Amino acid sequence: MPKILRVNMTTKEVKFEDVPEKYAALGGRGLTSQMVLDDVPPTCEPLGEFNKLVIAPGLLSGTNAPSSGRLSVGGKSPLTGGIKESNAGGISSQKLGSMGIKAIVIEGKPSEKGSYMLKLSEEGAELVAADDLAGKGTYDVTKICRERFNDKVAVITIGPAGEMLMPSAGLTNNDTEGNSSRYAGRGGLGAVMGSKGLKAIVIDCNKTFDAPVQDSDAFKVAAKKFTKILLDHPVCGQGLPAYGTNVLMNIINEAGALPVRNFSKGRFDKANDVGGEKLAEVAKERGGKATHACHPGCVMRCSNVYPMPDGKVCAPIEYETAWCFGPNLEISDLDVVAKLNYICNDVGLDTIEAGCTLGVLAEAGVIAFGDGEAAIKALEEVEKGTPLGRIIGGGSAVAGKAFGITRVPAVKGQGIPAYDPRSCKGNGVTYATTPMGADHTAGYAVTANILKVGGHVDPNKSDGQVELSRNLQVATAAVDATGLCLFVAFAVLDNPEGVPTIVEMINAQYGTELTPDDVIALGQQILKVEREFNAKAGFTKADDRLPEFFTTEVLEPHKTKFDIKDEELDEVFNF
Repeated sequence: MPKILRVNMTTKEVKFEDVPEKYAALGGRGLTSQMVLDDVPPTCEPLGEFNKLVIAPGLLSGTNAPSSGRLSVGGKSPLTGGIKESNAGGISSQKLGSMGIKAIVIEGKPSEKGSYMLKLSEEGAELVAADDLAGKGTYDVTKICRERFNDKVAVITIGPAGEMLMPSAGLTNNDTEGNSSRYAGRGGLGAVMGSKGLKAIVIDCNKTFDAPVQDSDAFKVAAKKFTKILLDHPVCGQGLPAYGTNVLMNIINEAGALPVRNFSKGRFDKANDVGGEKLAEVAKERGGKATHACHPGCVMRCSNVYPMPDGKVCAPIEYETAWCFGPNLEISDLDVVAKLNYICNDVGLDTIEAGCTLGVLAEAGVIAFGDGEAAIKALEEVEKGTPLGRIIGGGSAVAGKAFGITRVPAVKGQGIPAYDPRSCKGNGVTYATTPMGADHTAGYAVTANILKVGGHVDPNKSDGQVELSRNLQVATAAVDATGLCLFVAFAVLDNPEGVPTIVEMINAQYGTELTPDDVIALGQQILKVEREFNAKAGFTKADDRLPEFFTTEVLEPHKTKFDIKDEELDEVFNF
């Protein structure tokens, strides 16, 4: 029977509990958000004893459903002050699903100083002292744990940024090759883990696809069909497997929606130098991998392994990271981008937030746009815990306040990712209204706005953007509950058999009789839960807005502004 593992950091009690009926049909984001609403006081201090960190595999995780190994991490965000679900690949989710662990709940707060490790295996779970890991980067922690136990373990860990309780700290887990870079990066949940005194979680389990399936024959048929749906799609089966997520760099640049120089213009004349095609070329030349699976069972393989000149490996450089350390800072050197990425991975910072923050520092004149060495030097201050390092670790909104900068691309305190909302207006609606703070994955309108997947909505016009974002936010919440990778949406949106096939897999696994309408209802319910938490935390309609400069400054080359009216934004969640 599935269990919830509850870890009390105040009493050091570790216990398994039966899954309440209320949570039996939930997984991933659906479970983390519901548990946060139920158990975390919305007005509590995010780094205090009453916040909880909830880690949950998706409904399909632990099975051989294609690309189903995503992990959800939830809690109250120290960055936004609202609810947060951050999503990661890696090997942890499949192992937890195979072990029958519905969720891990980290609660309480130790009264004494010290670092702890949660060791989880098929024999049980225990909390042990881990002072020897304190202050170490995530790469060292992962290496030490794999050497101490075995090279098959999954290691969820935080870096020094999380230990120093920096609001943009993330938590990472490793891929099958031991790369400690599969991040639940957004929202500062690494700081929540750090506030609990928990440095690492080690999952020692050799199983990967061992979750129970009630009708294995029906499941195999549905999984095979879903694999074909994915691989037959030009994005999922061709673009992503060839060049990874960074295939988007030149596409978004051509569309005039690439944020350049802290969101000052929409095209970068050197975008190709940091794009997916160039990355693949260099990675292969150096013995790396142009594409790579971030978790077992992934058929799209949109990650990568990039060897750096110093002999270290950065795995991966995703599009959003290449953007924020590249065009956003007017840097066109992939090795500089990789170095900045590696520093974030090791110290434990969300790369998107770090890049947005460096953009604000460049706006303030603390570093210069285009100066890669200055960006590296500034980011290295984070591990030292210097005043500048703590400002960077505090995120873009904190940096703006510290240096008196008002052109800060953030919503609800979280930095806006790699699509300018003035020329990708569907994403602008998502950034403004999602309960998560500015988050491209919450309702990825790039699909219809730019890639013409699932139809086409002109990215430079306001018509249809609210409906597009609404539908995608609902669909995404449901996908996040399954453990499926968000990128399955490209194929699902273009194939009428996509959603029914996902439902077939869930029904075969759990013996249920769900319909596609139930999937829509699940997505809507998750968003209602998250908005209820935020409302109780004090959020209002005024928080569902983009920064002022997006509505007043014209973006080249299309001479666009974000012109969707406030009253239209207020209608996004009128289901």
